[in-house]
Amino acid sequence: MSKLGEDLIEGMGNALAFAQGRQVEGARKTRVEIPSVDVRALRKRLNLTQKGFADAFGFSLSTVRNWEQGIRHPEKAARILLIVIDRHPKVVREAIAELEKAS
Repeated sequence: MSKLGEDLIEGMGNALAFAQGRQVEGARKTRVEIPSVDVRALRKRLNLTQKGFADAFGFSLSTVRNWEQGIRHPEKAARILLIVIDRHPKVVREAIAELEKAS
């Protein structure tokens, strides 16, 4: 077996051990920090109302309000989506439209 194959098998074993909550000596851990997002600034940059932003990107109006008022903070997955919306809003809108057509 090649070195690459051995590395892949070892990595899969480490991933399984991690998923099972076991420590693996010498295993690498990578943690990705997702920055916070200023939802109000993003929404205003897109020239949308809170309702328009919520409707356009699949959030509830109350969620957008709570984020903007600092009552709640977007969870990791929502922050990732907000970052993508910030950088590529047209792509996100197109993807949502495709999903709506398919359902």
